[in-house]
Amino acid sequence: MIKSMTAFAKAGHTRETITAEVMVRSFNARHLDFQVYLPEICQAFEDDIKKIITRYHQRGRMEIRITVQDDSLEPDQFAVDEKKATAYFQALQQISRCLNLSDEPNLDQVLCAKNIIVPAPRQLDPQLLWQVVSAAVEKAARELDQMRKKEGANLYQDLAARLDAIENRMTLVKDQAKEIPVIYKKRLEARLERLVPEKEGIDPVRLAQEVAMLADKSDVSEEIVRILSHIRQFRDVMNADQSQGQKMNFLIQEFNREFNTIGSKAGNAQLSHMVVDLKSQLEKIREQVQNIE
Repeated sequence: MIKSMTAFAKAGHTRETITAEVMVRSFNARHLDFQVYLPEICQAFEDDIKKIITRYHQRGRMEIRITVQDDSLEPDQFAVDEKKATAYFQALQQISRCLNLSDEPNLDQVLCAKNIIVPAPRQLDPQLLWQVVSAAVEKAARELDQMRKKEGANLYQDLAARLDAIENRMTLVKDQAKEIPVIYKKRLEARLERLVPEKEGIDPVRLAQEVAMLADKSDVSEEIVRILSHIRQFRDVMNADQSQGQKMNFLIQEFNREFNTIGSKAGNAQLSHMVVDLKSQLEKIREQVQNIE
């Protein structure tokens, strides 16, 4: 089953007073890469979060953002940065002495400093927190998987249509290819006609050998057979249980190699134009395959 690498999912989970929200965006990538943005209280969960995502996805760049909210009725708590408060008070005293001020620094002046009193993080049960976060990540991973499969179904239809177009075009290429040896033979005879008008001294056996060699070099039947084989393999990969974008990329390279060979042997403009059309279809397939897991 084809799966796209570009998708978006959002999920949440609540237990007791804790709610976790997870947002996942996935993009094209050669391998499975992560960008994880976690609140400080969840930093220890990063590796386990990646393991959950890996159970559902094999390729793509995953951007994961998680927020946690605690709706406990406990009053907010604050902490005092005693070292900073002491240092700030001492600095105020030093200023007072330098300026010969009679007034001593007071509490109001100390409180003007930033981050002297800061909110203290509420201590949450790590086990409960992980249960909530892991459940939310699991939901988001499953939803992302469904969205990837849905987009993959659209890619499947497009790829199938383009493969059909290539296969149909190959029938015409096969018919045109039969004329290539004949064309090269006529060109050789015309060249000899210009060089040796009376054909004196030309060994007919050697001429036949040259014609046979040209026919062999210009033959594209093997390339056509391999292309048709690649089409069957590509369809097998498309219908496999697992999405295999990397294997599709390899087959595209093989397609391109065979098309280039046929193009180099093309004996007439019509066949050359067909090869151009085939490579155009292949390029569109290649662009789509970049989105496949």
